[in-house]
Amino acid sequence: MSLQNFFNSLDELVSEARATLSSVDSGDSLEALRVKFVGAKNGALKSVQKLLGAVDVPDKPAAGKRFNEVRDAIQALLDEATARIGGGAVAKSESLPDATLPGLRPRLGQLHPITQTIEHLKEIMGRLGFTATEGPEIEDTWHNFVALNIPEDHPARDPLDNFYLATAKAANSSPLDRDAMLLRSQTSTVQIRVMESQPLPLRIISLGRVYRPDAPDATHFPMFHQMEGLWVDRNVTMAQLKSVLRLFATSYLGGDVNVRFRPSFFPFTEPSVEVDYWWNGQWIEFGGAGMVDPNVFQHLNIDSEKWSGFAFGLGVERLCMRRYGITDIRDLYRSDVRFLRQFAQ
Repeated sequence: MSLQNFFNSLDELVSEARATLSSVDSGDSLEALRVKFVGAKNGALKSVQKLLGAVDVPDKPAAGKRFNEVRDAIQALLDEATARIGGGAVAKSESLPDATLPGLRPRLGQLHPITQTIEHLKEIMGRLGFTATEGPEIEDTWHNFVALNIPEDHPARDPLDNFYLATAKAANSSPLDRDAMLLRSQTSTVQIRVMESQPLPLRIISLGRVYRPDAPDATHFPMFHQMEGLWVDRNVTMAQLKSVLRLFATSYLGGDVNVRFRPSFFPFTEPSVEVDYWWNGQWIEFGGAGMVDPNVFQHLNIDSEKWSGFAFGLGVERLCMRRYGITDIRDLYRSDVRFLRQFAQ
């Protein structure tokens, strides 16, 4: 493209701008012309600028200088038109809202129902004397299985039932090695770490994410939350365990809730029980519990003749779903703001 042709395009553009902007008489018309001439995407000035690429290389400096002059001239015409129209245009196109009308409430963020549930559980257990603790989500098999008295041939240690990690530390190890790493499958690992590092007696809870390769359905998800409780002291009994769980159930689910305890088996507690509550005409399991197995104490060099304790594990999602009337656990993790907005505090 010749330099003269490029200059002609610029002259035509500035002449058109001068003619139209000199007669503009409203804010709406001025805005339309502004978009037409200097719009960021489809403005006429933008289109002419693209022609710079076709100008011969020796002529580009002169073409660029002339383009900048025209751009400044058009902007000056826009500023002049804006000043001429003044407040009248603002009054027509950008009038202030009626100050007597009620204000619009801004839409604010809120805590996820799972987070709300966790905070509520901490508050209830705090009133019962339990201190909240945390632990790592990536664990070794010693804390996740061995110290919890889970034998090598137990189904819970099956590689298909856990998320084992291909880490450098575990490169030459198998899932049966104590140093093999995995995403923790239970928050009971925090109990082991606390008993390793803190003096007895203890009364703690741990809340956090756990991972199991379950197929997602209405009641299962590969990532979920647990609340684990542990009380170790002299002469702790099963009666105290049942009292704590009943107090928790009535505090969280209501004073009219019916709770039952069923004999069960867990490698890390003896005796063990399943805890259910009555809801919508059926018994719903909401956790397992029992007296800490002496073998667990033995792994940690704790004298089981002097110390006793109980432990319990509750599913946070199930408690959350019960409280808010949610029937599908997957709804909690779809990130649908319309669904989550129902649970604003």
